[in-house]
Amino acid sequence: MPRIRTVALVAGAALLTRRALRRRIATSPLWPLPALEEPVSGQPRSRALRLVVTRHEPVADGVVQLRLEGRDLPAWEPGAHLDVVLPSGLVRQYSLCGDPEDSSSYTVATRLIGAEQGGRGGSREVHEQLREGVAVEVRGPRNRFPLAQAPSYVFVAGGIGITPILPMLRAVEAAGAPWRLLYGGRSRSSMPFLEEIEKLAGPARERVTVVAEDEAGRPDLGAFLDGTPRGTAVHVCGPEALMDAVDAVLPDGCALHLERFTPRTALDGNAPFEVELRRSGRTVAVGADTTVLAAVRAELPNTAYSCEQGFCGTCQQRVVEGEIDHRDELLTDGERADSMLICVSRARGERLVLDM
Repeated sequence: MPRIRTVALVAGAALLTRRALRRRIATSPLWPLPALEEPVSGQPRSRALRLVVTRHEPVADGVVQLRLEGRDLPAWEPGAHLDVVLPSGLVRQYSLCGDPEDSSSYTVATRLIGAEQGGRGGSREVHEQLREGVAVEVRGPRNRFPLAQAPSYVFVAGGIGITPILPMLRAVEAAGAPWRLLYGGRSRSSMPFLEEIEKLAGPARERVTVVAEDEAGRPDLGAFLDGTPRGTAVHVCGPEALMDAVDAVLPDGCALHLERFTPRTALDGNAPFEVELRRSGRTVAVGADTTVLAAVRAELPNTAYSCEQGFCGTCQQRVVEGEIDHRDELLTDGERADSMLICVSRARGERLVLDM
C-alpha cells in the first residue's frame, strides 16, 4: 500500500506540473524561448566535436594553417568544410585541405581579412587566438561542394579558394583522371600551397597555370577554358566576380560547380515586406535595405545568429505562412519547405509568418 500511495502522489504531482506548464505557455507567448539554454530553431546540424589546435603555422602572406586533432573523427571527402566556433562565439566556415584518410586530425587554412576589406573579426580571431594548445569546438564536416564524377576536370581557384580545391587535385591525380588548374592571386607570396601543387603536376607542368596579379594582371579565363572537352567538370572557388566570370565563358557541354563564400543576391533587388512573429504576437517591417534577422532582433534581441551569410544554420526558423525567397547555401530541399535562414533569405510576397 505505501508503494501504491507513493506512485499516486508522484503521478498527481506530474499532472499538476503539466497543468501549470500549459497555463504558463498560454499567458506568455514568448515562453519558453528566454529560458532555453539553446535556441528552439537553429540547433547545431551535426554533433559538436572538441578538438585541440596542435599546429598554427603561416603558409603564405596573411594565411595560417591549423591542424585540429581529436580521435576517430568523422570521415570527409574533398570539398567538405567545418563550422568552427571561435572563442567569441562566432561561427565561421573553413574548407578542409588536409588528408581525408587521416581520422585523427582536420586541417584548415584561413586568410586574415581586415575590416577595410569587409572582414568582421572571425579571421583575426583565428590568426591571433587559435594558438597551439587551444581547444576549439567544430561541427561537421559538411559538403556542399563535392567533387563531381567526370571524365576530365578543370579547376579555377582564386586566393584562399585553393583550400577546397587542393584535396580535389590530390584525388583526381591519384585516380589518374586528366586535370588542369588555373590558380590566381594578388602575388605569389600570398598564394598558399604553390609548392605542393607544382609537385602534383609533376613533369606535366602545363597542367598548372599560376597567375599572380602583380606580375601578369588578371587571368584570361576565356583563353584558359577554350578547347575544354565536353563533359568536363569545372570546379571554381574564389571571389564572386571570379565565379561569375567563369560562368560567362563556360564552354558548351561543361558542368560548372561552385563554392560560394557569400550568399547569393537577388537579380531584381529587394522589396520590403512584413514578418509576423506568431508566438510573440508582434509584426515587424523588413525594409529593402535590411534583413529579417535585423528586423527580428530589434524586437527579440536574444534571437540566435552567427555567420550572417546563410552558411552556419544558427538562425534557422520555422515558417508558418508565406512564400520564401531562399538565398542560403545550407538548407536541404526538405528543410526549405517550411523553414528559412533569416540572416539572408527573404519573402517572395508581402508577408511571412514565423514560429517565433
